[in-house]
Amino acid sequence: MKYPTRLSDAVHILAFIALHPDCGLTSDKLAESIQTNPAYVRQLMSALRKGGLLISVKGHPRPSLAREPEQITLLDAYQAVEGDKPLLHQDIHTNPACGVGVNIQLVLRDFYLEIQKTAENKMREITLKDVLDQYHIKLDGR
Repeated sequence: MKYPTRLSDAVHILAFIALHPDCGLTSDKLAESIQTNPAYVRQLMSALRKGGLLISVKGHPRPSLAREPEQITLLDAYQAVEGDKPLLHQDIHTNPACGVGVNIQLVLRDFYLEIQKTAENKMREITLKDVLDQYHIKLDGR
């Protein structure tokens, strides 16, 4: 099973741009850093642009942040690349004739909604600046 990495890859792109504001950053260069393909990077950059987090012009390798890092939250990035997709997903293929199969999914739905709200509230508190600050701490070996 492959785990979703769109959020971490999107934050990676935003951080890379913030850390290298004067560099020519092509999708190839960003893809090399993420170890993925340039088409995937362009897809994420398009979503970030549509989400109001990134400014870029096709054919010009100088993307920039649309807002200051302290004004971009993890929730902003998540919503840009995932929309309203929930963090946790239920198994919708359980046997409808099974009491456990039906009711456990109803119970989980309530808990998953609670987890979603909690996660979104926390993601609202964490900014790209926080990520960059922690990056520098890790880089300095503290």
